[in-house]
Amino acid sequence: MLAAAHPPAVDLGIALLVQAAMTMPFVVPRPPDLEPATWTAYGLTTLTVIPLIWRRRAPVAVLLAIMATSALYKLAVEGPGQPLPYTGLVIVYTIAALSPPWKRLTTGALLVVAVPVSVWLNTRSARELTFSLFVFAAAYVFGRLTDARQRATRVEAERAAARERARIAREMHDILSHAVSLMVVQAEAGPVAVRAAPERAEAAFDAISATGRDAMAQLRRMLGVLREGDEPGTPDAPRAPQPDLRNLPELVERVRDSGLDITYRTAGGVRALPSATGATVYRIVQEALTNVVKHAGATTAAVRLTHEAGVLEIVVSDDGKGPRRGAPVGSGGHGLVGIRERAAAHGGSAVSGPGPDGRGFEVRVELPVASAVEGAR
Repeated sequence: MLAAAHPPAVDLGIALLVQAAMTMPFVVPRPPDLEPATWTAYGLTTLTVIPLIWRRRAPVAVLLAIMATSALYKLAVEGPGQPLPYTGLVIVYTIAALSPPWKRLTTGALLVVAVPVSVWLNTRSARELTFSLFVFAAAYVFGRLTDARQRATRVEAERAAARERARIAREMHDILSHAVSLMVVQAEAGPVAVRAAPERAEAAFDAISATGRDAMAQLRRMLGVLREGDEPGTPDAPRAPQPDLRNLPELVERVRDSGLDITYRTAGGVRALPSATGATVYRIVQEALTNVVKHAGATTAAVRLTHEAGVLEIVVSDDGKGPRRGAPVGSGGHGLVGIRERAAAHGGSAVSGPGPDGRGFEVRVELPVASAVEGAR
């Protein structure tokens, strides 16, 4: 988190940490047969560390600078050695983690030459050569693993964002489609009712108003949650609960006001459900009833919820015209696709097609639910 938010501060901190590690041989007393460490040698050590501040912006240039200053330290002064090539390891890790392939290949080629030369200038031993190659290879491998982990994190974040966009799209579709469908039905019936039964016209206009206000409230709540935290200092959006099973009678009543004779029944006991599952059940019923109002030309409809053996079955049926001739069973627009997606998100299934007697249309959804203690609703 800190590295993503303040990279320059992290790079400065790494440089200071490396400087502290490379200072240790200068403060530890040297054997009497060796000359004491000088400020010149320490200054060259610091000069080797300073380029790490720009390790992200120009990694290959930093590598070349470190190689040059390290060679100068080895050839020009008599200073204490370091137990590990700290600066070289840091820049090799950085290049492996952040740089494109051509920079990594360039780094490999430079190390193939620089490591044996450095060993030859120091101890000329196979042991040091083997150790140096091992630690630089380890730094490179750790850098590649970091890059792979970051790539996987980005891919997962993109997939999560795509799932969230799909979820929001379904919510927006369900809210708007349901509200607009009921308002259109009421508005079309209004002129007829004005002439034949003025009291029914008033009820139709009240239903249009109530449906519009409910849709606006749901959209405002959803958009408020999306905006939450975008602007510093703004108050948090209200987090009203999502609709669930308790709101189904109100939904049915609102659809009944559009002129559709609709019944709502439950069987097997009404159980307490997790909030996400309850919201999914509500949206499935809402979308199925929206399809009835928009497309079925039905006069009656029925909603039935059956909870048994860890499965909640949702059935919405009507006596309308059913699917058009030649259309495959289960085909449909975004509404039926959204119902199937909602069911699949909870490990369930959804099918749709003609009713049991071949008349009308039926949507049947099965959701696995926990066999929780029956709760009063």
